[in-house]
Amino acid sequence: MTLYSKIIGTGSYLPQRRVTNQDLTEQLAAKGIETSDEWIVSRSGISARHYAADDELSSDLAVHAARRALEMAGLSAADIDLVIVASSTPDFYGSFPSTACVVQRKLGMGNGSAAFDVQAVCSGFVYAMSVADAFIKAGSNKNVLVIGAEVFSRILNFEDRSTCVLFGDGAGAVVMSASSEPGVLATKLHADGSHADILSVPGTLANGAIAGSGFLYMDGPAVYKLAVSVLEQVATEALAHAGMAAEQLDWLVPHQANIRIMKSTARKLKLPESKMVVTVDQHGNTSAASIPLALDTAVRDGRIKPGHNVLMEGVGGGFTWGAVLVRM
Repeated sequence: MTLYSKIIGTGSYLPQRRVTNQDLTEQLAAKGIETSDEWIVSRSGISARHYAADDELSSDLAVHAARRALEMAGLSAADIDLVIVASSTPDFYGSFPSTACVVQRKLGMGNGSAAFDVQAVCSGFVYAMSVADAFIKAGSNKNVLVIGAEVFSRILNFEDRSTCVLFGDGAGAVVMSASSEPGVLATKLHADGSHADILSVPGTLANGAIAGSGFLYMDGPAVYKLAVSVLEQVATEALAHAGMAAEQLDWLVPHQANIRIMKSTARKLKLPESKMVVTVDQHGNTSAASIPLALDTAVRDGRIKPGHNVLMEGVGGGFTWGAVLVRM
């Protein structure tokens, strides 16, 4: 029997603290930095974002999302034989133990299942799904918990209005299981390290402390130019691999970074905007968490239904980009 991987459950979580553009404008004004709701919305489409509490870690957000995905899937944590967490803001500065291992512990799994992190920044969830798909198709795993979780508020420089208004915290998860029916139809991943300097946290670890800056840096125009190009290309590649045309898509779930980039991608694919899931206005750019957050939102409100063809794609620092085409 041919093995496929299929999404059988989705979940997401946003921290309790919601920060509107007006809230952020007032916070920045106290620092002498001018911005406005109109300025933020016109450049990004973002109206609000969520920030984790001081005692909340990426693993905490991940566990909330994971439990909701498991509940929808009708599985318990004990049924999971692999945990993959995509995150650029892991619980520990040295990135170990992995956030996936921490999530495994907090879920009370204790079954010796494998767990590891994937780091591809905003493309991380797509990368993680691709890995899970390969493991399931190879027969190595039966039920895989794939999570994107971020606390980007911890690495934002609130004296740089060009970046601090864009990002938020959150988590999203899917349960992928072995199936006799096609679920994941195609995956395509790419990276180009020659663009590593346009989106990064340039600090390095030296003598137990950060050498350089621990804040996110982004060359906005350069990222925008590259993103609108590669997202169309990778979407086209995934569709071609599956033998599908763009008009056969029911939904496009892009990385929720910037509404202008998202609309540009839909336009180039000749997809009506009504087929694109948009949540960036309410949670900003949550990096690796943004795609599963948007996916879960659309599944739970009834837009995405069983049998729908859904294309998920992301682009992030590295520079990385990728797409996953699934049949729900």
